This record gives sequence, C-alpha cells and structure tokens, in this order.
Amino acid sequence: MHIAVVIPCFNVERHIAEVVAGIPSMVRTIVLVDDGSRDGSRGALDRIDDPRVVSVFHERNRGVGAAALTGYEAAMARGADICVKMDGDGQMAGSDLPLLVAPLLDGRADYAKGNRFWDFGALRTMPRVRLIGNGILSFLTKLVSGYWSLLDPTNGFTAIRSAVLRQLEVQRVQRRYFFETSMLIELNILGAVVCDVPLPARYADEGSSLSIVRTLLQFPALQVRGLLRRFIWRYVLRDFNVLTLCVLVGVPAVTFGVVFGGIRWWHSSTTATAATAGTVFVAALPIIIGVQCLLVALVLDMLYEPKHPLSDGRGEPV
Repeated sequence: MHIAVVIPCFNVERHIAEVVAGIPSMVRTIVLVDDGSRDGSRGALDRIDDPRVVSVFHERNRGVGAAALTGYEAAMARGADICVKMDGDGQMAGSDLPLLVAPLLDGRADYAKGNRFWDFGALRTMPRVRLIGNGILSFLTKLVSGYWSLLDPTNGFTAIRSAVLRQLEVQRVQRRYFFETSMLIELNILGAVVCDVPLPARYADEGSSLSIVRTLLQFPALQVRGLLRRFIWRYVLRDFNVLTLCVLVGVPAVTFGVVFGGIRWWHSSTTATAATAGTVFVAALPIIIGVQCLLVALVLDMLYEPKHPLSDGRGEPV
C-alpha cells in the first residue's frame, strides 16, 4: 500500500525538520503544504533533505482544511492509497503512525483518527483549557456527526483511504478550524466507518492555534448547519425511516409548546391572570411528546452509526 503523509504547515519553522525526520520508512510520500507562513517555514521546507518530500506552497493563508485538501490532491496524484494528515508543530509522533493506519490496512475502517483521551497519565500534560474545551466539543461533535463512539474531535492526526476521499464532496468541507468536524459529517453522509485509535497526548512549547473566542462565535452556527445537512441527506433523501418521523414530529412539537407556553406565561404575568389548567396542558403536552421523540431519534442515530467499511484493506470497494 502506498501511504502518504500530508502536513499542513503554518509557521512551523522550528519543528518541521524534526517532524519529517520522525516519519517511518513505511511512508512513501510526504507532502508539505506551506499555507502562507509568515516565518521562515518556506526556507525550512526547502532545506529538508528527504527524497520522499514534495513541497506545495500557498501564497496566502487559506486555512488548515484547505492545506490538507491540497495535500490530499497532491498525494493521490502520486498514487497514494492511504493519506495520513498530521500537524507540523511536533504534537504528533511519526512513531504512532503504524497504529493509526492499522485499521485501514486491516479493512476495519475507512477513516481513523487519534484519540488523546484514553490515557489519564498523558492527559495530565494537556493544558486544562484544551481538556475542558475538547470535552465539550466531543459531545457536540457526536451529535452533529453521528459518530457517537468517537472522542477528541479536534485531533488532527488522521488517516483516510484515497478511495473514500474521492467519493467525498470536498467542496462541502470547511477550509479552516471546523475542518475535522466537517470531514466527519461528510463521512457519515457517505456511510464510511470511522474509528478512534488511542494515541498519547504530546505537548511541549507550542501554543494552540484554536482560539476559544473564535470557537464560541463560529462553531455553533457551523454545527447547526452541519447537523441539518446530515439529517437531510442521511435521513430524508437517502433513508426515510422512523428516526426521520421522530425528528419531524419532535422539533415542531417542542417549538410549539415552548412558544405557546411562553406567550401564555407572558400574558398571565402582565395581566396578573392565572393560566387555566387547559392552557398549561396545551403547552406542556407537546413539549413532553416532542422531547420523547427527540430522545428516540438520538438512540436510533447511535444504532445507525456506519459499521461496514466502504472498501477493504486493499482499498477496493466492498
């Protein structure tokens, strides 16, 4: 199998040479994508003496997702069967790469990603802000992507089969920090099997490029849009089933109950008139029914998580 490593590079002058040196010999191609770096990264890439290296340059910064997609395209053009993405800041060790690609080589998964949350000892080295933020993002990503067994959604150490990558609607994939979650949404729509691979957390002197403020302002809208897209494609256009009915009943019922109840409560509070039992019943019953329907939909979504890979260990369609 032709394994290629794609490394989006943005201001990684201090780390990139060491990262490339640590990539094992099982990797045939290394694609370094300089995403408009403002330090000496371009010169550092040029100085790397490794025959496997292919360097690609973006004249302006387009985002980690755009750099990864550029690298995927370059890797597949050179015949890669598996494309591994890792960062250029030293947080990911090349020695972990065989563990990451093993589920793909064995035919157990179409996409594999690292999971830093499995090792409590290693987690003590993770900054607390990142740990808490990743925990919250993990739950939201489960809901949005439909991969309920996954953790550590922002982990950028991933591997994907080229045969699956070619089937993705890459124009729908986000180009910046929502890239990993966006990939999971598109993979779920496609029906690809995704698995977590336990890998230790590694933090040294590098800083996180993921802004908490940016995450709070931008991610919710992207998550809602991604959830709606996955629901429409997966459960309306491709497979209209019980889950679809639960959502189509649950959302309007909860919305009606909350809006009607809120209006009647406001009327009662401003006029000092107590609401009748019938009014309370009309507001409460839709909420109770709607919440029950949505809980059933969540359980069904967990059961419908893709379980059969789209291709075997050789990359051929199953």
